[in-house]
Amino acid sequence: MSAAALMGAALLFTGCATSSTSGSGDGGDGGGDAIMIGTTDKVTSLDPAGSYDNGSFAVMNQVYPFLLNSEYGTAEVTPDIAESAEFTSPTEYTVKLKSGLKFANGNDLTSSDVKFSFDRQVAINDPNGPASLLGNLESVETPDDTTVVFTLKNGDDQVWPLILSSPAAPIIDEDVFAADALTADDEIVAGKPFAGQYEITSYQLNELIAYAPFDGYQGNLGKPANSGVNVKYYADASNLKLDIAGGAIDVAFRSLSATDNDELAKNDDVKLVEGPGGETRYIVFNFNTQPYGATAEDADPAKAQAVRQAAADLVDREAIAKEVYKDTYSPLYSFVPDGLPGATEPLKEMYGDGAGAPDAAKAKERLEAAGVETPVQLSLQYNGDHYGPSSGDEYAMVKSQLEQDGLFEVDLQQTEWVQYSKDRTADVYPAYQLGWFPDYSDADNYLSPFFLTENFLGNHYDNPEVNDLIVEQQTQTDEGERMDEIAKIQELVATDLSTLPLLQGKQVAYTGTDIEGTTLDASFKFRYAPITQ
Repeated sequence: MSAAALMGAALLFTGCATSSTSGSGDGGDGGGDAIMIGTTDKVTSLDPAGSYDNGSFAVMNQVYPFLLNSEYGTAEVTPDIAESAEFTSPTEYTVKLKSGLKFANGNDLTSSDVKFSFDRQVAINDPNGPASLLGNLESVETPDDTTVVFTLKNGDDQVWPLILSSPAAPIIDEDVFAADALTADDEIVAGKPFAGQYEITSYQLNELIAYAPFDGYQGNLGKPANSGVNVKYYADASNLKLDIAGGAIDVAFRSLSATDNDELAKNDDVKLVEGPGGETRYIVFNFNTQPYGATAEDADPAKAQAVRQAAADLVDREAIAKEVYKDTYSPLYSFVPDGLPGATEPLKEMYGDGAGAPDAAKAKERLEAAGVETPVQLSLQYNGDHYGPSSGDEYAMVKSQLEQDGLFEVDLQQTEWVQYSKDRTADVYPAYQLGWFPDYSDADNYLSPFFLTENFLGNHYDNPEVNDLIVEQQTQTDEGERMDEIAKIQELVATDLSTLPLLQGKQVAYTGTDIEGTTLDASFKFRYAPITQ
């Protein structure tokens, strides 16, 4: 299979509702019916500088323009609101904007807005934002109203064009957003700083968002083929399931339990669409607050590493994938998922029985050699509303696996997502669940956001050798040498284990780039990125 649309293996169901909910697309020029979408995902912030999560970017992807973008079903990024984009020197990337661009509020969209958008990402550097993706950005200059010159710290950046299509790169209106602080959602919606395919016509946080096609969109994704889209947010996945089965919504995504997926797949009135998966799920260790972490009274880096490594010896990924997720996920033994160039599996050989299964004797030996007293007291946090109701079963199984031979005692807790996303960067959780949906189709997107010294996890991981290698591979023009560097990075971080990968969204055949039987067209972009196999 060549490039295919990735939906993070979040199974997507289509029903046969005929949506005509008020607020959906008044004044839109699309010819199709309005669409009703249901999800259990959550929005953290509509400000691109204040969120780096699937639920928030699912909104931003519709309403903000990008300099570069990927057309539905492709891996290649091409100019969106840009007319052209290219390296004009090894450290200069020059973008020419299309003329006559405007926001939905009537303001002109010029190079000044582009510079503002990137400068404020770097200046605000919110712990829950995507500023870490802009680590190679030195400065932004605007010679005229339609020209933007990005000066990069390191030349020949192989991923810079991809970053311009990522969550760090929505273009926003400098007259609506504050330059040095996050802007509230209500102010954003009232200011109408939208220039993507859609604009927001009604907004109730994590309850309902109504979109209408934006007539002024000039990007490469084309005009919407519908009159509008409504997205309904569900607090309870069981209610989402009932509305899917009852035909109350046209499309549902993220997240139902594996049992619900099985039941709905048997419903003749519901169509299940499965996409090739680049989603990963993993445990994050906070290097300050984990057992024997840097700020603990008994701080000891060697013991802290032994704790992380013993956890890697004990987890049974195959059991989690099969028993909890009914094989809709597969075991993940690396940091770059299977299917991307450069992916390796160092965790399979280094931990457990050396073939992917757990090994309690090895974990015990590792802890004893480091002088770690057992059982290790580990606080572990997870979230069920963002990552789906099966997360409870997943982490109950992780707890059982860690405790089975008396090597750990796990205090397992759950927190609602909006609070969870704040707490995790405030050193509240010694170890916690996260998932990852790729920003762009390259191994770098599974490395630089996590393992650079200034990473989005904020978990105090710092390995100078890893940091330098990540920068080197980003600018390495020899593909073979770049793959070697990516493999070396994975080997080093497998030893350090600042994160413990567990699962990957299973890759299965995708039936097409359009979702048949509904009015949904490719112009309403789910949170996806392409993956090349």
